[in-house]
Amino acid sequence: MPTEQEMKANMQNYLDGFNEGDSEKVISLFAEDARVEDPVGSDPLKGIASIASFFQQSVPSVKRLELAAPIRGSHSNSAAMAFNIYVEIEGKESVIRCIDVMTFNDDGFIIDMKAYWGPEDIHS
Repeated sequence: MPTEQEMKANMQNYLDGFNEGDSEKVISLFAEDARVEDPVGSDPLKGIASIASFFQQSVPSVKRLELAAPIRGSHSNSAAMAFNIYVEIEGKESVIRCIDVMTFNDDGFIIDMKAYWGPEDIHS
């Protein structure tokens, strides 16, 4: 099982990948058989090919990600972070307030990611 520090470091790498505009850095954090549900309630993406396609489109569309609070660990193999997504939606500068919960495999790769945000979390 990854340590709390390893999980937090990988979540920081996720943020950094977005902020550097590096979709490959973000994709490299996921296991081959990972699952992503972004936002929760949408059809989950399964497998690295679907996940790679998603991040190749989403990373360039995001201006920046910014933590709203420190990344939180757990007593198990999951960690969470609250952050703001700065993006343009329909020509308007917007902020999406989001919480991601990520679960890691024994090798430290993300095997499950759930992004919690809804329509009321988008602010222009």
